[in-house]
Amino acid sequence: MNGWQGPFSDLLPGAFSAHVPEFALAAALAWGAGIRLYAVVFLLGLADRLGWWVLPPHLEVLAHPLVIGAAGFMAAIELFADKLPLLDSAWDAVQTFVRIPAGAALAAAVFGDAGTATTLAAALLGGTLTATTHLAKSGTRAAVNTSPEPFSNALVSSTEDLLVPGGLWLAVQHPLMFLIAAAVFVVLALLAIVFVLRGLKRFLRSRRRAVPASPEPPSR
Repeated sequence: MNGWQGPFSDLLPGAFSAHVPEFALAAALAWGAGIRLYAVVFLLGLADRLGWWVLPPHLEVLAHPLVIGAAGFMAAIELFADKLPLLDSAWDAVQTFVRIPAGAALAAAVFGDAGTATTLAAALLGGTLTATTHLAKSGTRAAVNTSPEPFSNALVSSTEDLLVPGGLWLAVQHPLMFLIAAAVFVVLALLAIVFVLRGLKRFLRSRRRAVPASPEPPSR
């Protein structure tokens, strides 16, 4: 992947420009893992298996038939669970313990040959990006689930279904554009998390106000 040449590559520092594809791939894996982990693994493994794209050495395990089969099976379950209100929030809660470490591991694997320090840094940054994406997704979906009609949830879920493969394609074909888009996404995700937390705070405050005060016992 080294030796990348693209728009504005001459304007970037040489050390950064040479590794833009690796940075983009690591960011795409971490970002995608926070939304559709199993789809990310399935799509990349299948792409390598069919000869559409070559995985980096430390990610070649994704193309193993057992990994593709397991990821495809779980992706199908997630595709179904994510379309049902409330069930999608329960699924997201469980996946908190899977997506974040998996995103960190995938991002680190991109730099498997770069030394321990680089790999660890990639894991820390990747895990943080996955956590940000996951929290923004699960918080937004929980807010959408408060809508009485069922179409909003299905629309948001279908958008996520298309967003992940689109993001992976952009990271592979136009890595610098993906990095810029990912930076914008992180800002929006942080704003979404703040918005959801403020909404939750207002909801809890209104609930406390709605609970009637306990009557004082009569004085003797």
